[in-house]
Amino acid sequence: MLQQLPPLTAVRAFEAVARHLSFTKAAGELGMTQAAVSYQIKLLEERVGAALFLRHPRHIELTEVGQRLAPAISDAFETISDAYSAARSGAEGVLCVSTILTFASNWLARRLGAFQMTHPSLAVRLNTSSRLVDFAREDVDVAIRSGGGKWPGTDTHKLFAADFTPMLSPALAASIGLREPADLLRLPILDPSDIWWKEWFQLAGVDATGLASRPASSMGAQMYEASAAVAGHGVAILTRELFEAELADGRLIQPFDLVGNDGHAFWLAYPTSRRNVPKIKAFREWLLAEVAATRSSCRHETD
Repeated sequence: MLQQLPPLTAVRAFEAVARHLSFTKAAGELGMTQAAVSYQIKLLEERVGAALFLRHPRHIELTEVGQRLAPAISDAFETISDAYSAARSGAEGVLCVSTILTFASNWLARRLGAFQMTHPSLAVRLNTSSRLVDFAREDVDVAIRSGGGKWPGTDTHKLFAADFTPMLSPALAASIGLREPADLLRLPILDPSDIWWKEWFQLAGVDATGLASRPASSMGAQMYEASAAVAGHGVAILTRELFEAELADGRLIQPFDLVGNDGHAFWLAYPTSRRNVPKIKAFREWLLAEVAATRSSCRHETD
């Protein structure tokens, strides 16, 4: 059936001329010259095998064949237009954000309500995953990841450093009279195989070689380790910015000011080619402003 279709350009020219009953107006709408429109109509008439317009000195009118063809062509273009609008609305109406579990639950989810209030027509879908996103193959608009911030084909914006420091429940700390970093080794260490522990104890000047002989238990996400720490099951090494609420209400404490950093940070990333897509631009502006406001609030609390 497809091979029987006439050239789309000719059909489009016919629809515009039939609607305006004017070659001049149709040419203006289509961004073509009047001669080009006339040529397309001639091509279509040759395909149909009959004249589509009666050309008078000061006006044109549809022939009987043209009158039969015009409504069907108009309906077809209206259907295409409606389908395109619906598809575009669907694409613009949902923002898919890929991020890691702890960032989603402990930072982003607590603030997303403010974004949705200012953008009520934009639905946000969170996709939690620890792997990198392939924007070319996956239905994801933006990603929030920890790392070095250099991913080919993307624009990135640093949110905050992925610092790390030990945290535990007040009751567990009191149980041994915690006073110095070395005292932490007297307590259960959650995920002792985490490289952050080795780096933090090195910064603290503490020999922690004994950690290697402890059971290499791992919970897979800071969120789970923090929950275990709140319950008093051990000491977790966590990123402070992701657990401000737990620290503020006393469920967790940060016993020492010493904070480690391996050069990683949390980043917003999206395809460079889509930087000006309205929904991505709206989320970017909101997220960066929210991060700035959070930093400002934290500075005021510590002053």
